[in-house]
Amino acid sequence: DRLPVSVGGTLFNVPTTAIRMKIQRHSGPQERIDLDFLYPSLEPPGAPKHVTADTVEEAMQPIDRVFLSIAAHHDALAPEQRTATIYPRYLDQTATSAADGLTMRMFRADTPYGSEDFYSAASPALTARCTRDAATPGMCLSERRVGGADLTFRFPRSWLSQWRDVAEALDRLSAQLRGPKG
Repeated sequence: DRLPVSVGGTLFNVPTTAIRMKIQRHSGPQERIDLDFLYPSLEPPGAPKHVTADTVEEAMQPIDRVFLSIAAHHDALAPEQRTATIYPRYLDQTATSAADGLTMRMFRADTPYGSEDFYSAASPALTARCTRDAATPGMCLSERRVGGADLTFRFPRSWLSQWRDVAEALDRLSAQLRGPKG
């Protein structure tokens, strides 16, 4: 039920049912792989339910999963470097405490990130760039580098009210996907 997949020369053991696109359901090297996991269990989801015009209203459920894209980074700027060197240029200087140990800074409106906020915490470590709630719920991106691959996690902004649980879940998910060390 797990496939050995290499992204950017880094081995991951991926649950087959977590792979979102059929074309990516094979072992071996891949440029990118897109996954999703139920939260908070971090189990792969079951088979998708068929939605018809009659059942579309029932199908609109709250987001209950973490989406994860793993892509080869090809020596692009590491997520930690982007956080330290690029984002500060666009952030408002005022920081606010969002929750126990979590800090939020708004991106200035006249920047490419103008409709987003930046969240960070030291322990457990978490950085996330989040869109604000509007017609659709706000979503967060949290990135980390593992070997030759960048992992991009996407989750609802509303989950930041339990940010410690989310940070620990992202750490657990990263660890459980790693292939055998050798």
